[in-house]
Amino acid sequence: MIDLLTTAQKTRSLLVNVARELFAQKGKENVIMNDIAQKSGKSRRILYRYFNNKNEIYLAVIENELDILVERLSEICARNISPVKKLEAYIFTRFEIIKEAITRNGSLKADFFRDIYEVEKSRRPIDVKEIRMLKQIIESGIADGSFRVSSAQWTAMIMLYALKGIEAPYLNTTIGNNIRDRRGQIMDFLLNGMLKRD
Repeated sequence: MIDLLTTAQKTRSLLVNVARELFAQKGKENVIMNDIAQKSGKSRRILYRYFNNKNEIYLAVIENELDILVERLSEICARNISPVKKLEAYIFTRFEIIKEAITRNGSLKADFFRDIYEVEKSRRPIDVKEIRMLKQIIESGIADGSFRVSSAQWTAMIMLYALKGIEAPYLNTTIGNNIRDRRGQIMDFLLNGMLKRD
């Protein structure tokens, strides 16, 4: 039973990786299920055992990229550094991971913006994980006196949605080219806001 499960997981992973490569090369609209079956060396029957249609396999590609995001961000959360440094590493690593995913997937960038509703649907479970990770960072900052917020949960949610809001301009290079140079200013704004303090 375990061997079958392992084989099934390997086959599914192969199909997702082949689909990702084809979507990256040709764009989602120009790929048909038969292309994926042929390039993977699997029959259409096998492909349809795992995915009912091209949209399902496209969402599996997105989910695979999101799993990479969560794995890398979890590594940041496990670091033994101050909450402020951890939050900074989390934010800027997150930008880099998203840019890497888009670069790795070529035309996925255009599909990402065209199919934003579908992408957002597949991101909901990941959003929950991200909010949980941000909340843990914020709570540790509250505990050591670095952060002063009334609700770690709400702060984490607002921070995640703010970061997601920056993704499109970041990917379109509206701010993407300057974000690394403005790291200090961004962190200053996130941590201190705009209010003048006496």
